Amino acid sequence: MQLNDSAPVVPGRGARILYLVIAYVAVAFAVAGAFLPLLPAVPFLLVAVWAGQRGSQRVHDWIYAQPKFARILNDWHEQGAIPLYAKWIASIMMFGSWLFMIHREYHWGAVLLMSVIFVAIAIFMWTRPNPKN
Repeated sequence: MQLNDSAPVVPGRGARILYLVIAYVAVAFAVAGAFLPLLPAVPFLLVAVWAGQRGSQRVHDWIYAQPKFARILNDWHEQGAIPLYAKWIASIMMFGSWLFMIHREYHWGAVLLMSVIFVAIAIFMWTRPNPKN
């Protein structure tokens, strides 16, 4: 049996509420990340759009309508692009987190696991194009 990809799956009421809660919490973190240098806004924004789309089209559209985030989201949605400044900030923050774990003498297994995750994220991020506009 094949699923029809063109027909959206509509989640039940409980799932929609959960998606909306995730979307609103992610938006709150994204807004905080826009003002706090150590908290990245873009990943939370992408989670908010993902969850908002499943919870409510109105919430999804509202997130896209926010002037602070519209350009970043549209660049990602239309081009799969990540701004160069966001790549640098994310890379510096991951490196700083890694140094913090080394300095605090975290268990070598945790440092190794996070190293693999950080490298995978960096490879993905740096292989995405820069926005064309």
